[in-house]
Amino acid sequence: MPRPTALTDPSQPLRGILLVVLATFLFASHDALSKYLAGFYPILWVVWARYLVHTLLMMAIFLPQSGLRVLRTRRPGLQTLRALCLLGTSLLFTTALQYIPLAEATAVNFLAPLLVTALSLPLLGERVTRGQWVAVLVSFVGVTVIIHPGGALFTPAVLLPFGSAMCFCFYQLLTRMLSATDSPTTSNFFTGLLNTLVMSAIVPMFWQTPSLLHGIMALALGTCGMTAHLFLTQAFRHAPPAMLAPFSYCQIVFAGILGLVLFGHSPDMAGLVGIALICLSGLGAAWLQRKP
Repeated sequence: MPRPTALTDPSQPLRGILLVVLATFLFASHDALSKYLAGFYPILWVVWARYLVHTLLMMAIFLPQSGLRVLRTRRPGLQTLRALCLLGTSLLFTTALQYIPLAEATAVNFLAPLLVTALSLPLLGERVTRGQWVAVLVSFVGVTVIIHPGGALFTPAVLLPFGSAMCFCFYQLLTRMLSATDSPTTSNFFTGLLNTLVMSAIVPMFWQTPSLLHGIMALALGTCGMTAHLFLTQAFRHAPPAMLAPFSYCQIVFAGILGLVLFGHSPDMAGLVGIALICLSGLGAAWLQRKP
């Protein structure tokens, strides 16, 4: 039996944890850049720029190694649906950031992993324990606390991050289904390319030429998103998903810090309690998944 290499041996958990934490910082930075740029340009332009840069970087990295083989998929229909789910996530979440602070929107979007748990039984036939159902319920209580009636966030706009979480939930479920037939590189490349083509057909109707500074920020936006996905892929080669899952909630912390530093917003007490409930429910669900 060959000795495992560093790329396949999940025996370097600290490296995996570090990569996940770095990825969450990049995702939070991506969202902060999206929020800022969407204050100057149409949301469709911002999302297009994100996918364009993502795809160009993927092409530069993977096409010289694999050529067009990287796009070969055994399930093009599911890949297309997966890509459109992520596009829906991007559009809804970027729109949400124009109405909802960064930390709160990120916390609501973190319902996605718990929605995956809730839908795993009917869609994937996976067993869901009583404890996991409790975690799902607590997460929804957390959202209710964040958007409590009479609060500043109790508006129809809160449906935007919830819709984003639903789209991302189905994106994750489809990723699970495709993992048996297609590599992560194929899935990520297919998603980036398809969404770039879709948005390129739409964005001319909303075109605005960016300034030099904003063009550089758009490059940073796409680079943050693509690099974060690569870091996550590498992280799962060094440590099991159940060990890494709790550290994904660092993104909410980074979102809170960036929201305060860049946009001058800090969550109120209800927001902090709701965010804490969502984080605790997610951590509890991750802990339950580690149990045999």
